[in-house]
Amino acid sequence: MTFTPGTATVVTDPAQLATYGRAFRKTGKRVTLVPLGEGIHAGHISMIRAAKSLLGSMVMVTYSGADVPADFAREGVDVVFHGSFDPAVRITPQLDHLEDPGAIAGAVTRTVAAINATHATDVVVGEKDFEELVALQHAVTALRMEVQLHSLPTVRASGGIAMSLRNEHVAPESQDAALAIGAALTAGAHVAEDGPERILQTVSGVLEAGGVTPEYVELRSLAFGPAPSVGDARLLVAATVGGVRLIDNVGVPVGVGFRNLDA
Repeated sequence: MTFTPGTATVVTDPAQLATYGRAFRKTGKRVTLVPLGEGIHAGHISMIRAAKSLLGSMVMVTYSGADVPADFAREGVDVVFHGSFDPAVRITPQLDHLEDPGAIAGAVTRTVAAINATHATDVVVGEKDFEELVALQHAVTALRMEVQLHSLPTVRASGGIAMSLRNEHVAPESQDAALAIGAALTAGAHVAEDGPERILQTVSGVLEAGGVTPEYVELRSLAFGPAPSVGDARLLVAATVGGVRLIDNVGVPVGVGFRNLDA
């Protein structure tokens, strides 16, 4: 098979994918994986661009949608694996889950399988599914995998709504309610220096005002344990809006702000 860098060469055979990965590694190149699913949006494009920015990197994308988007060639992706990885085993991260543990285990297992199949040295993932990101990091660390994870902040549309394939299915009449989730997270981050209780109260208040009943509003540590009383944490929300279950999160510096600088 003829290969030209940056032209999104499509392969469907995992063995051929591994051949490319090994060949890139032998030339001293970094092999950067961007694991995608069945669709593509601006957030995914930002991940591809971040992967391309890593010095000396060959970018490989896994994609399981019906047709390979022309976006991959336009963005200079080197190799696209058009297919999916779904091994008959599961890696089960030991987290205090907010999302479905089975779904998290499946997603992490598929990404680990893709890392091994591509011989990746680096992986670029988004922070939109933060619990999945933490679970993947736990798996990579526990299995002593020689790969580096790079996480990208969530890309947001106008109004602060997170870019997500799910958001496309929210009915037009429910769009304002969907915007309340991003607004609530922003409000929670703005009162972070007042501590965990104030953060959660603020988020719940904004969601209520927006007509959104959350499935959960949680504050966790960056390792997904209990949130610190002072320090970096993650604020997470899940809610069903217009018949679509949405999740979102932001980082919050709990107990840290201008009033607390001396402390």
